[in-house]
Amino acid sequence: MADSLAGKLLVATPLLEDPNFYRTVIALLAHDEKGAFGVVLNRPLEGVEVDEHLPQWVEHVAAPAAVFAGGPVEPTMALGIAACKAADGGEDGWTRMAGDVGLLDLTLGPADLRAELRRMRVYSGYAGWGEGQLEGEIEQNAWFVVDAQPDDLFSDEPGTLWRRILLRQKGDMKIYAFFPEDASAN
Repeated sequence: MADSLAGKLLVATPLLEDPNFYRTVIALLAHDEKGAFGVVLNRPLEGVEVDEHLPQWVEHVAAPAAVFAGGPVEPTMALGIAACKAADGGEDGWTRMAGDVGLLDLTLGPADLRAELRRMRVYSGYAGWGEGQLEGEIEQNAWFVVDAQPDDLFSDEPGTLWRRILLRQKGDMKIYAFFPEDASAN
């Protein structure tokens, strides 16, 4: 296996027509020889607000305060993804995944967290790949792998994230930002 891609973004190319991933941006939180794990950053669930389900966390949620569709795996499971500064003596309630981003134990309350919570999001489900699966999809040009910028994971405009990330890339990748929603309509 090549180097770990944890901490990178996966940006769906126009070749990826699977409705679960069409024009998505995924924060890859874990990647090793056994597989990969991440969450879709640009799919807030309409009408599903964090305060309805996890009111104890709502004041810490980055806008918009919706639950996001994190991916097709385990869609009934809620995941908290948070940027934290670990406290001395442990990180109870938060597990570092990539950089200062990690999984938040939503069964606890913010007062129980032994890390300084900066921003968070709540996801319904996640995206996962088995051994070699993600690498195969990348080889088939289903995903662009790009560096994340600090505000990508908690963008207040998630609906424009796919295009904005492509526009900031160098070279030919930038052209894909202008790819039509329905290429057959041209």
